[in-house]
Amino acid sequence: MPVFTYRSPMPVSRQRLWAWHASPGAFARLAPPWDPPRIVAQEGDFAHRRVTLEVGPLRMRWVAQHHDAVPGEVFHDRMVSGPFAAWDHAHRFEDPGSLGAEGVPPSVSRRPHAPPVATSVLVDHLEVELPGGAVGRALGEPLLRRMLDRMFAFRHRRTLEDLVSLGAIAPLRIAVSGATGLVGSHLVPYLQGGGHTVHRLVRRAPAAGSADIQWDPAAGTIDAAALEGVDAVIHLAGENVGARWSPARRAAILESRVKGTALLARTLAGLARKPRVFVSASAVGFYGYAGGDQAFDDTAAQGGGYLAEVCRAWEAAAEPARAAGIRVVHPRIGVVLSAEGGALGKQLLPAQMGAGGPIGTGRQWLSWIALDDVLAGLLHLVTHDDLAGPVNLVAPHPVPQRTFARTLGHVLGRPAVLPLPAFAVRAAFGEMGEEVLLGGQRVVPTALLASGYAFFRPDLEGALRAELGRGASVPTATS
Repeated sequence: MPVFTYRSPMPVSRQRLWAWHASPGAFARLAPPWDPPRIVAQEGDFAHRRVTLEVGPLRMRWVAQHHDAVPGEVFHDRMVSGPFAAWDHAHRFEDPGSLGAEGVPPSVSRRPHAPPVATSVLVDHLEVELPGGAVGRALGEPLLRRMLDRMFAFRHRRTLEDLVSLGAIAPLRIAVSGATGLVGSHLVPYLQGGGHTVHRLVRRAPAAGSADIQWDPAAGTIDAAALEGVDAVIHLAGENVGARWSPARRAAILESRVKGTALLARTLAGLARKPRVFVSASAVGFYGYAGGDQAFDDTAAQGGGYLAEVCRAWEAAAEPARAAGIRVVHPRIGVVLSAEGGALGKQLLPAQMGAGGPIGTGRQWLSWIALDDVLAGLLHLVTHDDLAGPVNLVAPHPVPQRTFARTLGHVLGRPAVLPLPAFAVRAAFGEMGEEVLLGGQRVVPTALLASGYAFFRPDLEGALRAELGRGASVPTATS
């Protein structure tokens, strides 16, 4: 039976490492973004949890059962049914032992000037029996090893970086809107991994015992009493801008942002126990779509275009909270890199087919940010009282769009020469294509860097490799 073991030093105690894995969001954080499994059902407490998944491109059914759990030391998950003849995965949390006081390698640390000391070791030990007997082993084991090496490099890197960025912050009560969106669906489990209580703002009636809070921005209603005493609110909700802008969609984009923000701001301002901070999202579209090579810091003036006007109104709608003494921060978020959606998700298939060339001239600037830096950056905004007003949430090195296309092709091992002409973009997407695809802004995170934030993914190639599981370095050994 093939055996695979992956070991990484971690900068937290075994108990903290166990707690992170036992948090409600751990499964979502450990799912590889290039092929995330779908949870069909789960039941039981963590030590005895039974989970039914759909996995792989063919969405095969996989039922896993946790067993033999010892808090702070180990838990197993065994495949009850699925694509393998047998699968048992031991998640072990060990003392450093032979690793001594080895530090976590600076290449994967957010604080390379002071690498954290390893106080535990994460060990994933898998015993797997492939179907088909000796023939199945001969044919399938090399493929299985490559798949597992890729997966556990990602899992160990994300575990390490989540633990570093979450740090030792005292548990907070945090309300999150837009929790089902690209960023929000990862922000919730990320915060849960830090022991924070997350209240999702939802439009349906919350289930009994749920921490969710009901609201309806269009109707102007919200359960204000449930917001009493929350420490922070992170507001991400808003209509997707990535489709052709009909008059109805233009109205929906603006109203979804302004109405939701205004409702929250008024409600928070009227609470007896107000939150310490209201992080209300904005976007780099504030700087307009025809910026040329000018670099925009957090103090730059509003630019031209529809999205710039949306962002201005969006940010202004938070004024009642600011006037009530609540610290209000507007993260102006750049293009978020995630294999699960957004700009990168849409470009992956054409890029894998060799059709991921530049859009238009390719000279327009792309201010991007890795998804994990968005999550850690939002928590940084919550916990740093010196930050208020607009804060550019972008990586420190924006690139021209043709550089992005070339780098993505390089990471995927595909050519990136077939362009998407500007006339085709305008014909297909109209004004949205003009502003979002052919326009661009060269935005720099001046305030974020000055506040001490250190990026996980400061360079584009490293960000793409980490997100796509394409050879990014990680302190993991296999045997």
